[in-house]
Amino acid sequence: MPKRKATLAAALASQGFGSRKDCQRLIRAGKVATGRALGDALPIGGPDQPEIAMRWELARDPEADFEPEGAWLRVGDLEMPWRENLFLAFHKPAETECSHSPTHHQSVFSFFPEAFLNRGLEAVGRLDADTTGLLFLSDAGGFIHHLTSPRRHVPKTYQVGLKHPLSTEQMTRLAAGVELRGDEGPTGPAQVERLEERLCRMTISEGRYHQVKRMFAAVGNRVETIHRVSIGPVGLEASLLPGQWRFLSSVETDALGYKG
Repeated sequence: MPKRKATLAAALASQGFGSRKDCQRLIRAGKVATGRALGDALPIGGPDQPEIAMRWELARDPEADFEPEGAWLRVGDLEMPWRENLFLAFHKPAETECSHSPTHHQSVFSFFPEAFLNRGLEAVGRLDADTTGLLFLSDAGGFIHHLTSPRRHVPKTYQVGLKHPLSTEQMTRLAAGVELRGDEGPTGPAQVERLEERLCRMTISEGRYHQVKRMFAAVGNRVETIHRVSIGPVGLEASLLPGQWRFLSSVETDALGYKG
């Protein structure tokens, strides 16, 4: 006997919109629509994406069969493609904390739909409150572990503003790896490109505590601004403004080496 497809209520519940009974009530109340894109290409999502032509159908039957491949859901004001797991790129603004319980600033999680939080959305690593730029978030533990494991050595590139001019001697020392107070062994080598007298681009493949700030302090300089511009092969595009997010595509997760 062929396997029965998931019901619409079950699919909706899997996307974080409440229990199955909650989702049944939403559907019966006329608050859910299912959609398909008109055309071959689907965008990877996010507020920076252009509008695409969609065919929407108001849902009425919670027990209707649901085919997730290529499907979209509209619940209230939120329109999103169905995703088995969430893989998100976020442009983190300054003065935000990568915590569900922030102490001094706004949480990065306040920028996301409640349904995403219900699915267990977590930041992939952390950026300091004053650090801006690219941050990944996901509800897939395997993806988070893959990118944060010290064994993976995923390169991360930062644009760094400095208090003092960056000297050639400092660049040479950073490229060789430096000793950090309280750590065992030197850091791995960093790639440093001087952009301006007090501005550089730095790539590292470790995730030590406050590593960028501590590395520059170790060579006699001081970091004033940090902006992460890429993680592995995925860069922060100019169209993704501070506080905006988008879905990562399967091409991007594959390029990051994740096969989950």
